[in-house]
Amino acid sequence: MPAPSTTVLAIIYWVHMLATVVWIGSLAAINLLFLPAATQTLKLADQLSLVTALQKRLEPLAWFCMGVLVVTGLFQMSASEHYDGFVSVSSQWSLSILIKHGFALLMVVVSAIQTWETLPAIQRILLKKDKVDEAELSKLQKSETLLLRVNLLLSALILGATAFARVS
Repeated sequence: MPAPSTTVLAIIYWVHMLATVVWIGSLAAINLLFLPAATQTLKLADQLSLVTALQKRLEPLAWFCMGVLVVTGLFQMSASEHYDGFVSVSSQWSLSILIKHGFALLMVVVSAIQTWETLPAIQRILLKKDKVDEAELSKLQKSETLLLRVNLLLSALILGATAFARVS
């Protein structure tokens, strides 16, 4: 039977991976499955209404996953034999982890723009019902799609940086 510290660390790794799968999996599902299907089958206002409803459910989960990733990531980093300082670039591992954290910070910024700027703007326009400005709605849809795609790309880059850290 493994020592308790090994068991605790294994649980922390598992929770970290679970949060990663939930967050990145939802980004992939929205980008690769949902948006193309919604674009092909729904009118713009209906599409964005559905997107905002979906995002309303996913955003709390995504922000929770981000918090879990920060906490579990800090535990993992401090437990690593490679860790020699927060902004150290003394090895491939530390450089990869620093790059990973830079991408993660960008994801937080993109998510914040999406959560507190783009989605509320879409919701405000949709509340007008009969007076919906299609041009503004189209512009916001493009912005929302771009933000989702940027976050998916950043998540792939984070996984790449993690892979480089693991092989060092």
